[in-house]
Amino acid sequence: MAKAVFTTKVSPAYDDLPEQRYHFPKRYLRAAEAALGDWIVYYEPRRSTAELSSSGGRQSYFATARLVRIEDDPRRTDHHYGYLEDYLEFDTPVPFREGSFYYERNLRKADGTTNKGRFGQAARTIRDAEYHLILHAGFHDLADAQWRMRESDPVETERRIVERISRRPFRDRVFSTAVRTAYDNTCAVTGLRIINGGGRPEVQAAHIKPIAESGPDSMRNGLALSGTAHWMFDRGLISIADDYTLLLKDRAIPDNFTRLINDDRRLKLPRIPSNHPHPSFLKYHREQVFQAHT
Repeated sequence: MAKAVFTTKVSPAYDDLPEQRYHFPKRYLRAAEAALGDWIVYYEPRRSTAELSSSGGRQSYFATARLVRIEDDPRRTDHHYGYLEDYLEFDTPVPFREGSFYYERNLRKADGTTNKGRFGQAARTIRDAEYHLILHAGFHDLADAQWRMRESDPVETERRIVERISRRPFRDRVFSTAVRTAYDNTCAVTGLRIINGGGRPEVQAAHIKPIAESGPDSMRNGLALSGTAHWMFDRGLISIADDYTLLLKDRAIPDNFTRLINDDRRLKLPRIPSNHPHPSFLKYHREQVFQAHT
């Protein structure tokens, strides 16, 4: 097995949903197969869409996930799907280059410039050490010296890193911090922003598609909600339409809470569009949680 980098745009031309699947043409099958059963990192390029003139991409590695299986695309015979689990976004996106240093050694040519041919490969294998360095830069909790890559014991380093990023407390911390930051510690349903005397926000990070149903620890599967709104959302008393209109269960919401809901009856969204809830997760909540409790 080997680690790999999968490139996906803000608005991908392929049928990507990075939290769950990666769609790719046959020419990248060998690189994907090499990483099957192992971990990958996602990279977002400068181009945000398939248009050559597009821009706005972060040019950074932004998440990691485990590639668990590969299947043929039933509609396009020369394409495949890679299915992923344990998706987790970095605390901080990691640029592919910092000065003259490249996280992927093969992206740097002998003259110090970028190897555009290698860079143009949307799926490419990377060394374990390169993967570890990217994770150390992306996750604050791995930046401690005790977690740095040790060439003398790479197997133990690998085991410790995978164990750390797979644990629920680590993942909860990363997810909660990212969601509350994106929503400015403000409840998306009520607009309330309460900070307690110790400086901690009252708002909680909620999964739209629950963890118990394989919901990913993704910003697009997250909402910042007050404790009461979180409880109501999890029990299907509140849901969200694709246009972010709030859906309320008839005669199930107390009047005193209804008065707290955003005046326009729409979800308060993060400033960055790529952090907005994804339609696939909203659809799951409406059909499997909201409507199931009618």
